[in-house]
Amino acid sequence: MDIITDLILVGALAIAWTTAGLMADGLQGARSAAQLRRRAGWLSALVTIGSAVFVAVPVVTWILPGESTSPAAVLLAAIPALVVLTVGVRRLGQVRRGAGAFATAPQTPMPPGLRAAAAHPLILVPMQVTGLAALLGIPIAARLVEVPASDVAGIAITAVGAAVVAIGVRAAVRHSRLSLLALAPIGRSRPRIPVSSR
Repeated sequence: MDIITDLILVGALAIAWTTAGLMADGLQGARSAAQLRRRAGWLSALVTIGSAVFVAVPVVTWILPGESTSPAAVLLAAIPALVVLTVGVRRLGQVRRGAGAFATAPQTPMPPGLRAAAAHPLILVPMQVTGLAALLGIPIAARLVEVPASDVAGIAITAVGAAVVAIGVRAAVRHSRLSLLALAPIGRSRPRIPVSSR
């Protein structure tokens, strides 16, 4: 294998997962249930494409002769991608089914509960972290960074760790805010029971 093949594989992985992370970030911004369902469908397709690239890397490495850096380049992104496939996809399916419940009225404004579900950190955070980790694999695929290289690896792990914390805190704050908006109507519509003086 040559450097071009490695860059194509790792670049395709980075494009798919970075796009998925950006789309997941805007998922809760849909104006209607129909638009949310469409966005969730595109997001599911991007996750499928990104997963297919993960499978393609060892297959292409096995078929083509020569040394390849692509397996080492995609290894960092494989861990958050597993979280997406085990947890995020299930939550994304729930959002898509919830939006599909409004199929007979496609222009229905987004219910606050559905918007909060679309902004859940388990959908957003793993996809964005996978995209970030896939981007970090590009210098490895380009053979600009040798693996293992303890100093570069330490810097990369520190940067990814800080980014994960920042992404996680941002997603949690946004989800909490939207969850409170979803519960606010329940508090307002609660019937007031007169207190007996006896």
